Amino acid sequence: MADMQHAGSGTSGAGGRPRQPWSLRRSTRRPVTGSPGNAERGFNSTGDEGADHDGHWQRDRARIIHSASFRALQSKTQVLGLGESDFYRTRLTHSLEVAQIGSGICEWLRVGPAPAGHRALVPSFSLIEAICLAHDIGHSPFGHGGEVAMNAMMRNDGGFEANGQTLRILARLGEYSEADGLDLTRRTMLGTVKYPALYSQTARYPDGLPGPDEQPLNIDRWEPPKCLYDSEADVLDWLLDPFVPTDRDRLTLLEPGHGGHLRTRFKPFDTSIMEFADDIAYGVHDLEDALALGLVHRDAWNEQVSAPVRAMGIDTLADMDTMDRRLFASAAGGRKHAISILVGYFIRNVSLAEDETFDHPLLRLQARMAPEAHAVLLLIKDFVMNHVIRRPELQHLQYKGQRVVVTLFDIFRENPARLLPAPVFEAYETIGLRAIGDYLSAMTDVSAGKLYHKLLSPASGSIYDRP
Repeated sequence: MADMQHAGSGTSGAGGRPRQPWSLRRSTRRPVTGSPGNAERGFNSTGDEGADHDGHWQRDRARIIHSASFRALQSKTQVLGLGESDFYRTRLTHSLEVAQIGSGICEWLRVGPAPAGHRALVPSFSLIEAICLAHDIGHSPFGHGGEVAMNAMMRNDGGFEANGQTLRILARLGEYSEADGLDLTRRTMLGTVKYPALYSQTARYPDGLPGPDEQPLNIDRWEPPKCLYDSEADVLDWLLDPFVPTDRDRLTLLEPGHGGHLRTRFKPFDTSIMEFADDIAYGVHDLEDALALGLVHRDAWNEQVSAPVRAMGIDTLADMDTMDRRLFASAAGGRKHAISILVGYFIRNVSLAEDETFDHPLLRLQARMAPEAHAVLLLIKDFVMNHVIRRPELQHLQYKGQRVVVTLFDIFRENPARLLPAPVFEAYETIGLRAIGDYLSAMTDVSAGKLYHKLLSPASGSIYDRP
């Protein structure tokens, strides 16, 4: 297996020692002016950070946690609309849980039966938590419905996709540097990239859809491709620079995906861990929210999940009667115990695997879930999708959020000089509609709703309101 540090430009840390390419930040491309200050000092320590790679990941995690984009997740929808209850998850609490599960997966992989060389490449807690905490910071308000609405408005101007917006925040928009966003290390940023391909390469909309000036009442047809933006092509090139050309070509290989779009098949090692953590949190914890709010029925659960799981004969989940009783108990304690059993079961079924078609270990190694456990996870995710996300009561809220996004975008597109805040209009004059996309996607459900009423409700709004 190739050495983890091979291929790619490096720079020197304190004392002239070379730093491995994965701890570099994009700001290191530029010459340092003035005193470097604490740039080479270990984070939370007085030592040389070049000798303590985890200090780089700790700094990344700190920058994410203290960023405005991360804080905004507290008022962005996960599945259930804000204001329905104080119990269920927001996009922020979901991200925290993904980070905790990601750490659990990494701990499990370190003590597993894999060769020591493989275990040494498992990300540290600081690194995997940074990746997991950052994975959703590009989400627009109003959940996935808001993402579709944003893409409907941006479809002819580079598109909108939450993972693409996440990379844009990390590399461009974040507040920790003038030109490099949050300026995270290469490995952390790479770990957030689920789909290493560009919008222009992946977008394949069906023929006969409305033109750019038509805004139909049903915009579900504008589901975005899984991609990054063309505006961040240089960032993607920088992220993939340490890999040999054959690895880069295979990682970015495209195949048919959902809705006619193309998509990539492969992902980096760290990303594979984050995605399993995300899937577990999405499936199991969104189920817990639905159970707590009485949105699902036990008969449907028994038929569509419990019965198929019993038929699999899984030892860990052998007593599904007790599991079902706890899940549907009125007391939170029993339900939480059952949820914990499910989370632990999925974590313990993740292992390390090798894809020998790749050369670099950060692509060659992959997290894999045992087929039986993955089948159970898919049963739960499908159940949540069919009985919670697609139920009309929730779709009403999602549709309303979409109309807010579409209307605000239309207003600002037609009145940029008059209505956009001065910094946003300045960006608009340079990058066009992407500036409006950045502005609206940074809003929370609450702030977008307030701005909508300020612009459209005669009794709302004040000159003292801040957009």
